[in-house]
Amino acid sequence: MTEKLFYEDSHRTEFTAKVISCEEAKDGYRVVLDQTVFFPEGGGQYADTGVLGTVNVTDVHEKDDVIYHYTTAPLEVGSIVTGKINWEERFEKMQQHTGEHIVSGIVHERFGYNNVGFHLGADYCTMDFDGTISKEQLKEIEAAANEAVYQDLEIEILYPSKDELKDMDYRSKIEIEGQVRIVKIPGYDVCACCAPHVKTTGEIGAVKLVSMANYKGGERITMLCGRRAMRDYEKKDAMTKEISALLCAKEYEVADAVGKLKDEQTRMKSQIAELQQKLLEFRVAEIPVEEKIVTVFDSALSGNLPREMMNRLLDKGAVICAVFAGTDTDGYRYVIGSRSEDVRPISKALNVAFKGRGGGKPEMVQGSVKGTGKTMKELLMQYK
Repeated sequence: MTEKLFYEDSHRTEFTAKVISCEEAKDGYRVVLDQTVFFPEGGGQYADTGVLGTVNVTDVHEKDDVIYHYTTAPLEVGSIVTGKINWEERFEKMQQHTGEHIVSGIVHERFGYNNVGFHLGADYCTMDFDGTISKEQLKEIEAAANEAVYQDLEIEILYPSKDELKDMDYRSKIEIEGQVRIVKIPGYDVCACCAPHVKTTGEIGAVKLVSMANYKGGERITMLCGRRAMRDYEKKDAMTKEISALLCAKEYEVADAVGKLKDEQTRMKSQIAELQQKLLEFRVAEIPVEEKIVTVFDSALSGNLPREMMNRLLDKGAVICAVFAGTDTDGYRYVIGSRSEDVRPISKALNVAFKGRGGGKPEMVQGSVKGTGKTMKELLMQYK
């Protein structure tokens, strides 16, 4: 059994310990100490990292009350080492985890939903609830969670006896054997949990529920607390300032400015589409259709315009029409059609000669090719 110092003081960062064993493992070594401040992966929270002496600790796991430290180099069995965890990483995790307890407690109290999934990653935290939550309700939950932060409540850690546990109303996702560790946030939550937490709710700093999505009939909420919430704010604030400068609008008016810009873009797209249709009419009128196969190369054609040009030229009397949109440098998209001929052999010949891809029906084929317009025209000459 490894003595778990992180339960005695969640803010302890350094310790000394005796190396009980050191075995070679995948990508490094597996070390057991007589005591540790390193929290192992568990309860939806990933493990602490840090150093033992001068050796890096990359991961920590627990099995049968023994904690295994995965290191980048071996440690001498029987030696005394000084360990130090990555405190900023640990503190951020505690901020998120305690924030999760508050939010889950509020959701359970107000809506009766259970937290059925929790994952605390390196840069995000998600909670899964077995019921749906509206956007308005999410705002209410966030406001209530931050009220808990402002009250700077002391986090209580309890180790109730079996008899005491029977009369205790607490949250737990799994059946727990042996001693149950209870984390209590007065007025907000009572939950079985194995992870270290902040000492008071004020240390969380802030709770921000940044997104939500339907998940397995319930709701998945993404949360940022404390330092992570501040970094998120700083990034979004910088982006808002940049957008504000680009639009020459006040920061609180950027949404309205973007909305107006979007409306203007929609109008311009409509105008451009009308002009493209008129231009297409003039372009088609200038193209003769005396040859059996009418070939057009135009770098300005985009979207459905190549197909529209082909159909208009067929309406004009072309037997076969091949329209290529693109350039010699970037390659070409092609559409080939006919009202009387099978154009699939032309597509096949193009694909073979110019490393192309595509196909279709006898009356129309589409694809893409790489090559020069000149050599493609030469290939198509044989069909005239």
